[in-house]
Amino acid sequence: MDTILVTGATGNLGNAVVEALLEKGLNVRAATRHTTKIKWTDRVRPVLFDYEDQGLHKAALDNVSGVFLIAPPLDYRAPEKLIPFIDKAKTMEVRHIVFNSAFKANSDEQNPLSIVEQYLMRSGLDFTILRPNFFMENFSTGWLGSMILSNSGMWLPADDAETSFISVADIARVVAVCFQERRSGEQYNLTGNKALSYGEAARIISDVCGRTVTYNPISETEFREGARKQGLSENAIQYMAQLFALVRKGLMAEVTDTVRKVTGKIPISFNEFAEKTAHIWKMRKAA
Repeated sequence: MDTILVTGATGNLGNAVVEALLEKGLNVRAATRHTTKIKWTDRVRPVLFDYEDQGLHKAALDNVSGVFLIAPPLDYRAPEKLIPFIDKAKTMEVRHIVFNSAFKANSDEQNPLSIVEQYLMRSGLDFTILRPNFFMENFSTGWLGSMILSNSGMWLPADDAETSFISVADIARVVAVCFQERRSGEQYNLTGNKALSYGEAARIISDVCGRTVTYNPISETEFREGARKQGLSENAIQYMAQLFALVRKGLMAEVTDTVRKVTGKIPISFNEFAEKTAHIWKMRKAA
């Protein structure tokens, strides 16, 4: 039976990918710096992993047929971390790498994830490139969730532009099909089935959790200043500023039908996501 190495296995997307692969009957090796967070089952084996510690790469890749590859979030150094790992995977005779890039990353050849995409496509390995839009889970267990829980609002340089948010559950289902059916050479742009503004998202969240959550559009300069006060690195701030520049241009509002075509299922709507997630926002209100 094939064994798939999942990098970032304790993150929102990595955890969803582990579950989706198990549903397909595949064995999983869960790569993480936090092995105690991985549930030990017959088909999930935790393995200590860090991109910057190349001494850990051989054990992680030993006897795996495929790798789900995800970069550390908001990391301009992604190429120097992931490219040596791709090289090691090739020497270890890994057959297939599914790389989680980002929506519109390929529109800029200098984008760190685009650089990794290009390298992987030239590597000689079987590959699949996934480019998902912003995760819905950012609003719950991600960085926007923290903002909502702390201040009942979001302050973002997105104007009134729309984004076709996608759930990690839908991305994970695509990943599982790509491995099960060994879909090599494909590039998939992944979105939800509807584009929403952050104001619309705030209203939906307010409706399901019974508290008022506001969206407050701010300038890029204000966003950068606030991010610095929160302790974000300049590289991370620059990365996020570029993403929101794409949002303001309307480029993140595109809706694709890829999730349905690949998995046979309509992607989760933002309303469905909010209803399932409402308890997270309600708990803070009660506290």
